[in-house]
Amino acid sequence: MKQICVLGLGYIGLPTSSILAAKGFTVLGVDVNPQVVETINKGQIHITEPDLDLFVKAAVGSGKLRAAIAPEPSDVFIIAVPTPFKEGHKADMSFVEAATRAIIPVLKPGNLVILESTSPPQTCTKIIAPILAKAGLTAGREVFLAHCPERVLPGQIMREVVENDRIIGGITPECAARAKELYGSFTKGQIFLTDATTAEMAKLVENSFRDVNIAFANELSIICEKLGLNVWELISLANRHPRVRILRPGPGVGGHCIAVDPWFIVEACPDEARLIRAARTVNDDKPHHVVRKIKAAAEKFKRPVIGLLGLSYKQDIDDLRESPAVEIAHAVQKANLGEVLVCEPFVPRHPDFVLHPLDEVVRRADIVVLLVPHTQFKAVDRELLKPKIVIDTCGIW
Repeated sequence: MKQICVLGLGYIGLPTSSILAAKGFTVLGVDVNPQVVETINKGQIHITEPDLDLFVKAAVGSGKLRAAIAPEPSDVFIIAVPTPFKEGHKADMSFVEAATRAIIPVLKPGNLVILESTSPPQTCTKIIAPILAKAGLTAGREVFLAHCPERVLPGQIMREVVENDRIIGGITPECAARAKELYGSFTKGQIFLTDATTAEMAKLVENSFRDVNIAFANELSIICEKLGLNVWELISLANRHPRVRILRPGPGVGGHCIAVDPWFIVEACPDEARLIRAARTVNDDKPHHVVRKIKAAAEKFKRPVIGLLGLSYKQDIDDLRESPAVEIAHAVQKANLGEVLVCEPFVPRHPDFVLHPLDEVVRRADIVVLLVPHTQFKAVDRELLKPKIVIDTCGIW
């Protein structure tokens, strides 16, 4: 396994490609976006992630990493393409299907195919394996097929790709063992082998557990508002119990994992996943609750200036995928309550909003809404906030 082809050069594919190249593999990164391919071949990056730029520059400079729009013959094919959901919260597997079909012309017996994209249960057995079979390549016999879900945190990807434990699920035990050979070459964490469907479910369960916990915290925050209690103090006190660990409430849940993955379980088992569905409903409604609070505050003014701080889905990153802050900003702008000033220091521009500097937003706004706990927002002078209506959805002030 010397030549590796990675399909999808996003938040998982590009870091994985650069780390494999750093370990001595010859890596071809494939992306359907020609601009992404061009950027990477210049030794540059198109996403924000600490240290990623250094890895990519070194990998491209050494000749171990290059990008293209189509796959080429390789020993290993890693599929790391998006798996969003479409209308009705149904999984959109078109990217995985397209990536699998794209490698068929260059796939040879003995090759290893790995799905890293977070996927609904039985994706390997019911989507990828049948596509391979139609091409005359039986998974587990002519080619090896395994699922190895990513388990990394944006902002720490370059470290966690190497240090975190990995779960590898094979179509057969031999497939899992073959994939372990690859991941064992760069992973410092423990590697656990299982079947492909269990590996697919493990990733979904991890994020569904967090989603349920956050839903509990978000529901508590609404209850505390009605009772006139400080939810942050309440959770802090409750967490003093040695077996209680309540997560922090916020304006909702975003990102491509926690906001999406639970729906894959609901889709697979709609009658059984009652708690998981309920948690998703609570978290999906939280942005609407925040908008209602903003509207109530705006009623105290004739035409207020509303400052919205943050658009990304979590602290100190540029990732806007499924961000509740973006949903809230759209709703407030559409409501035409007054002048809306948006600040997002990690994004240079946004197609729907004019972005303003933090000091301007804080100075001009009558209503200041904190949507993302970026580090620089924590340092805002509290004296400047005193004469304003402040809605802090993250509890940093």
